[in-house]
Amino acid sequence: MDKNKMSSSLSENMNYLNQNLSVDTNFDVVYRVIKVGGKEACIYFIDGFCKDELMQKMLQYFMGLKEDEMPVDAHEMSKTSIPYVEVDLQDQWEQITYFILSGVFALFIDGYDKCLLIDSRTYPARNVSEPEKDKVLRGSKDGFVETIVFNTALIRRRIRSSYLRMEMLHAGKSSQTDIVLCYMDNRVDHDFLGKIRERINQIQVDALTMNQESLAECLYKKKWYNPFPKFKFTERPDTAAAQILEGDIVILVDNSPSAMITPTSIFDVIEEADDYYFPPITGTYLRLSRFLIAILTYLMTPTFLLLMQRPEWIPSGFEFIAVKDVTNIPLIWQFLILELAIDGLRLAAVNTPNMLSTPLSVMAALVLGEFSVNSGWFNSEVMLYMAFVAIANYTQASYELSYAIKFMRIINLILTAMFGLWGYLAGIILMILAICTNRTVSGKSYIYPLFPLNLKQLSKRFLRYRLPGARD
Repeated sequence: MDKNKMSSSLSENMNYLNQNLSVDTNFDVVYRVIKVGGKEACIYFIDGFCKDELMQKMLQYFMGLKEDEMPVDAHEMSKTSIPYVEVDLQDQWEQITYFILSGVFALFIDGYDKCLLIDSRTYPARNVSEPEKDKVLRGSKDGFVETIVFNTALIRRRIRSSYLRMEMLHAGKSSQTDIVLCYMDNRVDHDFLGKIRERINQIQVDALTMNQESLAECLYKKKWYNPFPKFKFTERPDTAAAQILEGDIVILVDNSPSAMITPTSIFDVIEEADDYYFPPITGTYLRLSRFLIAILTYLMTPTFLLLMQRPEWIPSGFEFIAVKDVTNIPLIWQFLILELAIDGLRLAAVNTPNMLSTPLSVMAALVLGEFSVNSGWFNSEVMLYMAFVAIANYTQASYELSYAIKFMRIINLILTAMFGLWGYLAGIILMILAICTNRTVSGKSYIYPLFPLNLKQLSKRFLRYRLPGARD
């Protein structure tokens, strides 16, 4: 028997599959021998992936077939005697095994040299509800889930165009994770699309253990030390659909409730759905506010540290910002300790059961608030500025961008503490270089349309214009 191709003998096919799938060990791999039109047949499926009511009706139909109604081969059987829409034929063992483990109902009939694959699978899934992270004040409240077919349907619902493509690929030797490339065939950069497709096909890993992050690291291996995000992640179908219509590629990974958008510039990462769900003037204000707050979160604490080193540089009328209490711990160590403490609280909040979240919040507020100042560990001014930074970080929907700014801020704090003004300026220059020298996955400028300069596109990045075709 050919190890790569099935035969027409049912017993040989069953022996191969029973051994390959270890049906005696795996309780959820179900097989059953039945009679179909007077011929011996066998079905294979994964328990929990098939619709029970549909399977019952299919078995009733198959067992009711008479010998004179039985087609001569698998091709005719799929065309005339399968009462279901999604039916495929396959004779390669690798593909048959893959489809069975994916939840497809497989039917083998003695004398047929091909397997009948009936795609009646259904995956456990949660409701399509608003994402916890990408919330908006106005707009649609649906979000991606862990089932890839549901996610493609949410995009199809918004783009009813024959140019929309949903291309299925797989990665991972053991996991065989489903990956879908979503793009508009008449708008996408086909050279870049070919590179993405080739990179996915060449991924040599056993499994995408960390799902989308594993895929992102496989697709972009250059400049791993640069913290600024190379992909934009979103859990909103409307955001993904908008990026597809702009010519970008959206990558969906099975078991992941978010989409990867590429290529992505720094301006794409900062944009949010709320910018477009409000009138142009409000959307412009929200966007500019987000830009300004992002700059402030980076400059606030290093600038304060520099002014405390050089009190004579404090502008007239702002003398009140100077630290008046006794400083028991150097300011630089206070900032670094609080940077770590804030992340500790964030991790604690993620892992805290809901019933204990309120007591934890009260304890954290007391310990890191009044008690920490009264005990002499921290100064009230340091607590104020770090509280602003911690809260302002959440104005960015991208966690990756928030942490990139955080890392650059810590570097600037250390350089300022060590070298004063020159360290402060060096930190800013390092931040600018990290952004400007970064590259998108397509290899283009990370700060386009600022470089290369395109004034028309640049104005659209900062200002929210009316939709094209809107009446005056």
